[in-house]
Amino acid sequence: MTDFFQNGIITTLHRLRERPLADLEADLEQFAAERPMALVLPCLYSELQRPALANIVEELAKVNYISDIVIGLDQASETQYRHALDYFSRLPQRHHVLWNDGPRLQAVNGKLAAEHLAPTERGKGSNVWYCLGYVQALGNIEAVALHDCDITTYDRGLLARLFYPVANPGFNYQFCKGYYARVTDEKLNGRVSRLLVSPLIRAMKKLAPGEPYLDYLDSFRYPLAGEFGMRTSVLSDLRIPSDWALELGLLSEMYRNYSTNRLCQVEIADTYDHKHQDLSADDAGKGLSRMSLDIAKGLFRKLATFGVVFDPGTVRTVKACYYRIALDLIESYANDAQMNGLTLDRHAEEKAVELFASNVLRAGSAFLEGGDETPFMPTWHRASGAYPEVFNDMVAAVAQDRAQAKDEVVGPTVTSVPDRAPAPIRLQA
Repeated sequence: MTDFFQNGIITTLHRLRERPLADLEADLEQFAAERPMALVLPCLYSELQRPALANIVEELAKVNYISDIVIGLDQASETQYRHALDYFSRLPQRHHVLWNDGPRLQAVNGKLAAEHLAPTERGKGSNVWYCLGYVQALGNIEAVALHDCDITTYDRGLLARLFYPVANPGFNYQFCKGYYARVTDEKLNGRVSRLLVSPLIRAMKKLAPGEPYLDYLDSFRYPLAGEFGMRTSVLSDLRIPSDWALELGLLSEMYRNYSTNRLCQVEIADTYDHKHQDLSADDAGKGLSRMSLDIAKGLFRKLATFGVVFDPGTVRTVKACYYRIALDLIESYANDAQMNGLTLDRHAEEKAVELFASNVLRAGSAFLEGGDETPFMPTWHRASGAYPEVFNDMVAAVAQDRAQAKDEVVGPTVTSVPDRAPAPIRLQA
């Protein structure tokens, strides 16, 4: 439970009382008649082996207001893809499994690559990009939500509250960001948001006082939350980052495209936990070290687009300001944790801040030395303009993958795959 305080420059929709889930879902079933809804689930095949996703699927099977579920499946062999089809078959909604490693979707990717429009880096960003493209290909969806597949505290009330702001025809929101308390197992979690993002934003506000974009980011309770909902009308012009800065990148895109009164954040759970990343202090290419580098580089890049000028001196200033603010926040978090009977390892917190401070400096230096990178994937408006059949080809690829897999299970074995992309399927208007 929280108070009703509205902070910052975007609307906050709180969880002021325990409204019965049945009431929320009854509203959403009415909204669905006007605004059909789809859920996007980006996942790795390995997540099918974990209890978190099994519980998510069990909860989703009870949801009546969603018409479609789009599952982006990464790092799966053909056998694993067929297992995934069986795994998700318990879902009563129409569901579409995008076998991103399969030859048919790889053929689509190849055509995009020929136009220099394909994602250059595999990961969650490219998975989400293809899923959102597929949602547009379906043609009949008005609202879409996305959440991760490793949420260990999941219940379907999270989804209902995530959809409500963008599915309600009486609301004018184009985008909503989920937030929640990162408190589980008597511990205060959310290190990257607490110890990197918030103090880094506040450090940059000292360098660029009055910059509205920084006030906007500082308005979000949990800017790194991987749960969001949006109207599908925003998808065609959305530029998605390809790295760990996905969540902040999406917030930046919405700020670029819409007035802040069309955006909101919504409290979707009392507590939330998922698979934790290692700090990876000795390997900048993994874990929270990689994440902190990508996020810091993303903030430097974005502020540069608003005319903020960086040089080696200002980068060092940002690092020094960040470090001081982050250390002060550790004191605040430690006191908050103690008052609530929670544990907080101050030594581990300071080690994380030291790593993040080093990575802020590295990110700023990389930004100054670079300048030719393309951190965002193209908009689907651009991709479909260069490759007009892309949506039809994606739908055809997913349908033919599914049909072939079923034939292999119950009928004659198919051992060959066409060398070229399948003939496009024309979608109904």
